Amino acid sequence: MSGLPDRTDVLVIGGGVIGTSAACRLAEAGVGTVLLESGALGSGTSGTTAGVVRTYFPGNPLISSLAVRSLAAYQDFAERTGTDLGLERIGLLVLFTDEQQVQDFRDTHAAQQAAGVDVELVTAAEAARINPLVDERTVLAAAWAPEAYACDPPAIVRGYAAAARQAGAVLRTETPVTGIDPDGLVHTPAGSIRADTVVCAAGPWAGTVAAMAGVHLPVTTYPVEMLLADAAGSAPRDALPMTMHPSSLRIRSWGDRILAGMGRPGPDETRDAWLQRVSHHLGTTFPALAGQGLEHGWSGNLDVSPDGMAFIGRDPSRPFVYAAGFSGQGICQAPAAGEIVHDLVLGKESWIDTAGLSTARCPAVPAGTA
Repeated sequence: MSGLPDRTDVLVIGGGVIGTSAACRLAEAGVGTVLLESGALGSGTSGTTAGVVRTYFPGNPLISSLAVRSLAAYQDFAERTGTDLGLERIGLLVLFTDEQQVQDFRDTHAAQQAAGVDVELVTAAEAARINPLVDERTVLAAAWAPEAYACDPPAIVRGYAAAARQAGAVLRTETPVTGIDPDGLVHTPAGSIRADTVVCAAGPWAGTVAAMAGVHLPVTTYPVEMLLADAAGSAPRDALPMTMHPSSLRIRSWGDRILAGMGRPGPDETRDAWLQRVSHHLGTTFPALAGQGLEHGWSGNLDVSPDGMAFIGRDPSRPFVYAAGFSGQGICQAPAAGEIVHDLVLGKESWIDTAGLSTARCPAVPAGTA
């Protein structure tokens, strides 16, 4: 591998779906772009999720609007480049177990529709028809959003990385950032490079990277583990929709098995106790899965913001742009995030008011550092 260039217009730190999306967007716009990744491309948060691109985010039409735009961008990217992103429509079913959840849906339905989300309230019986594993006696109603797709996150990262390289971007893996000087000189074990603008898309490490540049980015890490269970003999042959329960349990088909997620053990909870808790919720909501053994699938860390919504913005005192804190939803928002980063770098007016995405919304941020 050759050494780093002496300088670049933009240096993107992070080679997951957010970083490669931003690098692709910038390079295709003719901006000199270098991307640095501390490990392999897509080896961080991008490989940790359940691999679903969805447009409906309950209670948050702003995230939904980013997701709607992103889904359209994925479909356009796949058609334009011939890249197979593994998109397969499976739909999203969000179960409601109390009246307040149903009322919250009704209160935000118009805003979700205005954001471009196709979602409707369905009865418990209809929810059980959409996902036959659901015990309709355990739910009051559900939200059904057909525009949700299983996807291949590594293929998305590879696709954006290839397109970025083709447009002239330089991508360097196994190249961690060790320091960022106030004048934009970025240090790595492979040498130093001066950037007119630094873009931080480092996922769980975003807070550490930002701190190197003197920027406060309140992103923390949240560990998750995905589990696999055998499908019951009575499970339908067709792919099940992504189905979310208020307990935070979520399942979907994974080949001929069931993929389940519900975070990780609490601070004072053993893994066995957590698995028992997951198994209880699984068997209660989806009786056909009661007693099914749970096996480790994969695990990793998510980059999480205090309110669960991503931070995308530009520091007011230095040429530093950030896109982090996606809280497990980055795969659903990456194309839109890359577009916003592009606009922030070039000083262009974005398609959306980005004020609500900046760190200024977080009260924990010290004055003058948002």
